[in-house]
Amino acid sequence: MEKKKNEVTFRTLAGIDVSSKVDEKNGLTYLPWSQAWGIIKLQDPTASYTVIDYEGKPYLHDEHLGYMVSTTVTVSGETLSMHLPAMDNSHKAMKSHPYEYTTRYGKKSVAPASMFDINKAIMRCLVKNLALF
Repeated sequence: MEKKKNEVTFRTLAGIDVSSKVDEKNGLTYLPWSQAWGIIKLQDPTASYTVIDYEGKPYLHDEHLGYMVSTTVTVSGETLSMHLPAMDNSHKAMKSHPYEYTTRYGKKSVAPASMFDINKAIMRCLVKNLALF
């Protein structure tokens, strides 16, 4: 039985040890987008990604829910998409205005999203998208 091209790609990429390329911030370990993209491009120089626009903007906004960004990635002829909300360091959705929420430790606040936060969300979304491969 002949293997499909995307099956070979997944097996190849899933076998790559990225532990030497990860960083740590706020007690979380993550793979920087530049490292993730570099790994993909070494395996498939023709790989590409797109940031999805919503009415000319790189985000979808809902006044009650916050901001969402989306990317598509194409590797070895297979295209997959991913979505990610713009989040603060506590993984709370960022909105166009500040808001508060209550935890067992008291009240916490979430600042309004900025274009910097949208950009960070896009690059995080890209890495999440690449992880599908």
